[in-house]
Amino acid sequence: MRFFRLLKILAVAFRFGLDEFFLGHERLRFLRPVVRVATFWRRLDRARGERLRLALEALGPIFVKFGQMLSTRRDLLPQDIADELAKLQDQVPPFPSSLALATLEQIYGKPVNEVFLLFDAEPVASASIAQVHLAVLQDGTEVAVKVLRPGIAPIIAHDVALMETGAWLVEALWPDGKRLKPREVVSEFSRHLEDELDLMREASNCSQLRRNFLDSPLLLVPEVYWDYCYSGVMVMQRVKGTPISHVTKLREQGVDIPRLARVGVEIFFTQVFRDGYFHADMHPGNIFVGSDGRYIAVDFGIMGTLTDEDKNYLAQNFLAFFRRDYKRVAEAHVEAGWAPKDTRVDDFETAIRAVCEPIFDKPLKEISFSRVLLRLFQTSRQFNVEIQPQLVMLQKTLLNIEGLGRDLDPDLDLWTTAKPYLENWMAEQLGWRGLTRRLGKEASSWAVMLPQFPRLLHHALSEIRTKELEQKMSELVLEKKRQNRLLSFLVMLLAVAMLWHIWQ
Repeated sequence: MRFFRLLKILAVAFRFGLDEFFLGHERLRFLRPVVRVATFWRRLDRARGERLRLALEALGPIFVKFGQMLSTRRDLLPQDIADELAKLQDQVPPFPSSLALATLEQIYGKPVNEVFLLFDAEPVASASIAQVHLAVLQDGTEVAVKVLRPGIAPIIAHDVALMETGAWLVEALWPDGKRLKPREVVSEFSRHLEDELDLMREASNCSQLRRNFLDSPLLLVPEVYWDYCYSGVMVMQRVKGTPISHVTKLREQGVDIPRLARVGVEIFFTQVFRDGYFHADMHPGNIFVGSDGRYIAVDFGIMGTLTDEDKNYLAQNFLAFFRRDYKRVAEAHVEAGWAPKDTRVDDFETAIRAVCEPIFDKPLKEISFSRVLLRLFQTSRQFNVEIQPQLVMLQKTLLNIEGLGRDLDPDLDLWTTAKPYLENWMAEQLGWRGLTRRLGKEASSWAVMLPQFPRLLHHALSEIRTKELEQKMSELVLEKKRQNRLLSFLVMLLAVAMLWHIWQ
């Protein structure tokens, strides 16, 4: 199956003329005449950006998601390509409404009009894995119904298998392959894709994020209606807002765009460092702005999690970075095990400074992140810094957030916006407030343990006393054995002496 899927990928690439993206490289110039002859039948009457978008749509959900991520990085892509890829965020072709209705009837075991008072057969949004229809419950509640694409699981399985093969080849053939851990990265991505195929999991993700921001003035997360949710369908509160990518319309509504950009950064850092649980698919197609100015999040198929240890090291790195303390950045990498223990911190510090110093005090519009990313990659390779698979989703989200901030407010100073939040978070973790919070968190455990403490202490002392007695008994037994062996030796020696005397 992998071989046939690979053939399909190559066929789609040639059909839409994607070979021009690769044959532009000087090393592959010799292949141009061969490809030109082999594709004499092809007529490319569409722009390259549109052809790339159509090819990704034809190849399926994983490739669509890749295009979605790329669409947020306009600093890395030509304008025409970025504009076309942006259409993948909310303009993926829907599957037929008849299939959606048949799926719902199969799941609920009865006609759709018996489940919902009203159901709009035309989808309002279509993504790579599911599409959304508007409906009204029998009690008049307006809802959004998300229906999984029929037959999507086998397609994803085939694509993941190809990615695993590609990762194995990268690891085997490329000098940096093992350090980049491509197979672990693919495994992490595959795990999140599996979560997206179960809409009950997405519903639980939505419910958790809503609980984290229940009374927040910054972010609105829709309510889940559990009685209507199954693995293939998710029903949630209908939310109304303006897509965050429609900046002109938001300005017409009186929205403070610079403030909106700053709030987006605050929401991101709150999710990451306060909760360790964050929306990991924050491309513009999944974010709206409500009439009250709050962000509205949708599509909770991919969520990221961080351990307390991950959060601590990330915060130290971010804060040291914002303070331009490059030595601390280098030390944190070594302490976390991301860089080898024998790394020369002073050399690593110098290399990090050379990459980061030129971009400070600059708004996003003046920063060439393509150049920064290239130099960071070169630096990580030089010092054998290992890719952290558990942070892949965070890295993806950072790309989305930075791209979103660039679209909203190119004058946004990311460093000035994020630094106070991180300083407050570190103070809460390491200061008196952090100590008080941790004591309160452990109080329930102490309430159970303290009444048992005298008994546990007596038991521990008894065990120590028992072990001491056992040790003394063992020592006495050993001493007795030594004395017996000595006595036996003396008796034997005396017997030998007597025999010798008699012999003489």
